[in-house]
Amino acid sequence: MAKNEVLVTSIEGNGQSLDGGSMFGNAPRALWERWYTPDSLGRVKLSCRAMLVELNGARILCETGIGNYMDDKMSERFGVEGGGHRLLKSLHEKGLSPKDIDYVVLSHLHFDHAGGLLPSYEDIKNGNEELLFENAKYVVGKEAFERSLNPHFRDRASFIDGLSKKLEASGRLIVLDEGESIPGFEGVIEFFISEGHTPGQMLTIVHGQSASMMFCGDLVPGTPWVNLPITMGYDRFPEQLINEKQEIYKRVLSENWFLFYTHDPVVSSSRIQLNERNKYEAIEAIEILEKFSI
Repeated sequence: MAKNEVLVTSIEGNGQSLDGGSMFGNAPRALWERWYTPDSLGRVKLSCRAMLVELNGARILCETGIGNYMDDKMSERFGVEGGGHRLLKSLHEKGLSPKDIDYVVLSHLHFDHAGGLLPSYEDIKNGNEELLFENAKYVVGKEAFERSLNPHFRDRASFIDGLSKKLEASGRLIVLDEGESIPGFEGVIEFFISEGHTPGQMLTIVHGQSASMMFCGDLVPGTPWVNLPITMGYDRFPEQLINEKQEIYKRVLSENWFLFYTHDPVVSSSRIQLNERNKYEAIEAIEILEKFSI
């Protein structure tokens, strides 16, 4: 790999099905079901997709998805795809194991973004509670980490009991202040802090030789949410989130970035444009990224 060449691969984790009304906030069902077809319970299928970045010999995994740590009752409640720990299987299909990952970057510590750090439920039940990615440094923003330690009543159920303490105890946790980057990757990796969904959500932006790509987390979960007014019912401050999208879109368009979507059930990445109706929309959609050079 040439110096500063960046290769991006989409890594699928366990999907899940969540209530469509919750996923699309104040957008009426007559609108959102044009994008995603709900099941008999009104739930829509979602991915929990990780972004693997290969850069100068390092492998950086942006998030770990929901994983397979929940018991049957909780898995059913949150519509979690069964069949074991899919993220690990997806890595194996790429010839990789958790030991091959050098950094795991967590935008925030909600269970559908960080649950993949944990072993499968059966392993946990048998006494294996060690964090996966045993050679990796875990990277999280300071505000997001503090939120996980002291969540608000509204979102405390979104955090995994004891996970933050496990991260601290690992001795491999890097907590970044706003404006900081991963040591050694300054100028190539930067972070955009978003407060609209949850305090201190830290979104990874990777700059390659010819293009840049942003891991959008829950700021823009998938292509329908590219449209400015479309937000989730889970968002803490929807109006602020819309303002944040407007802010970052200025750079996305002027510098022609790619966006990477963690929850879109089909599309891993796209560019965006402002169309003739003055609305932002996804263009040049890519379903699967396989060592995609930027």
